[in-house]
Amino acid sequence: MQENPAAALLRALSTRFGEDFDIPLGTVPLDDLACIASHATHRLYSDRPLDPALLRLICACALSAPSKSDLQQCDLLIVRDPELRKKIATLIPDQAHIAKAPAFLVVLANGRRLKQIAQLRGKPFVNDHLDQFFNAAVDAGIVLGNFLRAAAAAGLGCCPISVIRDHAGVVSDLLKLPERVIPVAGLCVGWPAEQGHVTARLPLDVTLHTDRFDDSNVAEEIDGYDRRRDKLFPYRTQRDPTRFGKAEFYGWSEDKARQYGVPQRADFGSFVRAKGFNLE
Repeated sequence: MQENPAAALLRALSTRFGEDFDIPLGTVPLDDLACIASHATHRLYSDRPLDPALLRLICACALSAPSKSDLQQCDLLIVRDPELRKKIATLIPDQAHIAKAPAFLVVLANGRRLKQIAQLRGKPFVNDHLDQFFNAAVDAGIVLGNFLRAAAAAGLGCCPISVIRDHAGVVSDLLKLPERVIPVAGLCVGWPAEQGHVTARLPLDVTLHTDRFDDSNVAEEIDGYDRRRDKLFPYRTQRDPTRFGKAEFYGWSEDKARQYGVPQRADFGSFVRAKGFNLE
């Protein structure tokens, strides 16, 4: 028997944030909220093919997302060429789902089109600074979120691949991305072969603020979050034990501190500048 939307929503939020929620009387139908709250990442996919027409439909829904000032600075690129996909997958060998997923896309921040429009209309392009790159990157993030939501509504599973930016220059060359177009994330898509799980998030006492920002209790809250998350889905391995040693208790904060304790993408700013963006 399928769980009703209200129960699914409350269960997912309880797992996600470690607290109980009330659903106000008269709330609109909860199917969409339950789907959003129950979001899970999927890395294993069935052999069921993904109809190109359905993928195009999901892309259209994703690109229906809000866009800063209606500038529309995000594009989606579907990688259909098997050899091209293999080359990208080879760059990230620890994520086999890139090669195996029924579909693979790359989400692009496009700062090129706006400059083209200025030239086409004979207008100066005077706002060529960090904000233009920021707007394009944020647009890409919003489209990515919308894609995940649309895919889930269709019963599909997804796995965003941010590590593609570790190889931004190579991926850019493989996809023949022109000036002012950069890869933001890869995206695996397919019919899930297993049910995903709801990942615990930081408590709302940490991430939800009213009137003014307050992180005065962040250490205690994060410690409690580490313990709660460990009871649900403990880490199976510790990150880089040769460098950092083996922790007696290994929680989310230890993992993330280790992750950001090693240089990552230090050349990304140089890559973005080389693609024609002004980051001043």
